[in-house]
Amino acid sequence: MNWFDFDLRKLFVALSFVLIPMIYAIVQERVGQTPWYAKPVSSVSSQVVRAYSGFSSMVRGTTSLYLNLIDIKSDNRVLKSQNAELEAKLLQLEELKTENDRLRTLLNFKKNSVMNLLAAKVIGRDAVPEHQTVTLNRGTNHGVRVGKAVISVHGVVGYIYRANSFTSQVILVVDRFAAIDAIVQRSRARGIIEGRSPNQLRLSYLRRDDDVQTGDLIITSGLDGIFPKGFPIGKVTNVTKTQNDVSQRVDVEPSINPSYLEELFVVIESKNQDFEPLEQPKPQATNTGEPGVG
Repeated sequence: MNWFDFDLRKLFVALSFVLIPMIYAIVQERVGQTPWYAKPVSSVSSQVVRAYSGFSSMVRGTTSLYLNLIDIKSDNRVLKSQNAELEAKLLQLEELKTENDRLRTLLNFKKNSVMNLLAAKVIGRDAVPEHQTVTLNRGTNHGVRVGKAVISVHGVVGYIYRANSFTSQVILVVDRFAAIDAIVQRSRARGIIEGRSPNQLRLSYLRRDDDVQTGDLIITSGLDGIFPKGFPIGKVTNVTKTQNDVSQRVDVEPSINPSYLEELFVVIESKNQDFEPLEQPKPQATNTGEPGVG
């Protein structure tokens, strides 16, 4: 019989040589001891479990981070909204404080003045750049008349050139059609103040030998029948004399800034007196209102 010929008896004999030792080993295994053939399976299973656990932890961590980012963005939007609201309230409080300080100064000014002053608010400005006028919320029903002087705590503003029942228009001292009789406070030299631009006046009709110097204060003379004597108009910024001129050119910076006019006084009745302007906090914003009538 050839050994290499397939026969069931040969297969049985071969399997007996393999299975008998395995059965013997299993029988001899002590209770609780891991079979040798289970170790490779256990090792592979352990690696799979470890890999799955790591992957699961990574997924949970990524998900948690994403959810945290969503919460952070939501909280950030809420904080930005609250911050904007607080900033708006702060600006309102600052504006109220500025307005209270300004109104307190105006009240003290009126209280300490011997003149009959009518408080008025600027509600409009001239839309034509060539004119410097403002509209007030006071008119003839409040005692305002054409030609009445208009002042602020800093000095001369202008005078009424048109009056309606409940509103009136003021031509500012810086308007090119404005003219106010004035004197140099230090030397008493007399001239006429004329408007040149929103930030410049000119003192004209002086004699060549009149004593005028840079820094001199120009005040109202009280001779034009509009302004009481002694109201500040502005300060001299430049004095020019030429050989051929019989006069001299004197540039003056106005005491008021047209862009900051908000609350003013109409002089209803006055007495000549030396005027001393009060200190006032500089306004934070302009009040443009509605365009005036040119």
